[in-house]
Amino acid sequence: MSSTENIVDPHHDTLRGPRFWVGPIVVVAALMAALAYLYLGSMISPADHLRKFPMAIVNQDVGDVMPGSDARRNLGDEITAGILDGIDPERIDMQPMGISAMNSGLDNGTLYGAIVIPSDFTKRTSILAQASVVPGDIEKPIITVYTNPRTGTFGTNITQTIANQAMATVNATIGEQLTRTVEDTLATSAPDLQLSGGSRITLADPINVLTVPHKPLPDNTGAGLSAFYYTLLLILAGFTGGMIVNTMVDQALGFQPAEYGPRFIARETTHLSRMRVLLIKWGIMFVVAMIVSALYLWIGTALGMPFPRALLMWEYGTLAITAVGVTALAVVSIFGQAGLLVNLLLFIVLGLPSSGGTVPLEAMPPLFDWLSTFEPMHQMYIATRAILYFDGRGAAGLAHGVWMTLLGLAIGLVLGAVITMIYDKRGFHRRHDVPEVSAPIGG
Repeated sequence: MSSTENIVDPHHDTLRGPRFWVGPIVVVAALMAALAYLYLGSMISPADHLRKFPMAIVNQDVGDVMPGSDARRNLGDEITAGILDGIDPERIDMQPMGISAMNSGLDNGTLYGAIVIPSDFTKRTSILAQASVVPGDIEKPIITVYTNPRTGTFGTNITQTIANQAMATVNATIGEQLTRTVEDTLATSAPDLQLSGGSRITLADPINVLTVPHKPLPDNTGAGLSAFYYTLLLILAGFTGGMIVNTMVDQALGFQPAEYGPRFIARETTHLSRMRVLLIKWGIMFVVAMIVSALYLWIGTALGMPFPRALLMWEYGTLAITAVGVTALAVVSIFGQAGLLVNLLLFIVLGLPSSGGTVPLEAMPPLFDWLSTFEPMHQMYIATRAILYFDGRGAAGLAHGVWMTLLGLAIGLVLGAVITMIYDKRGFHRRHDVPEVSAPIGG
């Protein structure tokens, strides 16, 4: 009897079982469904999910006497009260404050925009009403809407929408009051005079609303998206780089075979503990982080991207890539090949939509706001944005981002070290199980 007649393919029954075919299909379909829900659900209807969107209203008006009355009025106070009464405080957090606090909030990125009523608003409105029946040139009273382009294009658009709606109401209310005041004054003091059509149009729309960006971004910042994409690069360098380091080290040490085209190479497994192998991978990852962070700066500068705090950006980039890479390697060391799926969920699937880099978290469903409290990408985004757009201010998110990145690095180091040492002590060594093959009887 030939020895080959006694060899049974151990995978023959596996191929026939439904689990072999259904497993990959279910995992991939579930992952893609999660991607679709999270990515589309985070951005398709921001107006429906607006929640505590932070803006400021600054009233500097000192008031004046309006035509037809001896009493002083302060239209700025009336407009401020009207705007605050007309908005839902659960959706828009319109905060009355002074000009200094407003500038600080815009500089730190804690405000998406502001409405500023100047000190001479009532006076200019009074002059406009008087000039409606007197020949001569006149300027409309001005209200300025400040946007904050450094918080992103989406945040700017939401700010403009809110301000436009508020100013349309204010214009209509003030216009109606002015028209009625002038008509009443004319009826009393000059009944033979009538408002011209041009005057009526001017009084019906009396306020000149100016939209001004607060500290516009320089060129080559992608309209405020460069910080988000730079953060994405840091995440990918840590996550993808960690997986590449893991595979190449395991192949070189014989823990898994290597394939290069038709070549299949299975090296002899080295007798290194899990902990020693993980330390080797962490060391390589740190060197990779320093080099890749420098490469990002060099390539970005060559493309014209501004780096006002280049050294700080390199330092934080190195920290961020190291933290993600160390944690990703720890997860794979703990869960094995299933760790790739865990890393994908942690750093990419849940991280991208909750980063706040494209759509403000205040315009997303509460789920994403909750995810942002611990998801690495959001912490890295606010730190990167602070460095690139807000001069590296700690209050702009750098302090929080660095602290959370260090915390993530510490968690990765502790979990990876503790679990792999437990595996080593319990004898879960990484060895190939080679089954014993006995010669067939009569072979």
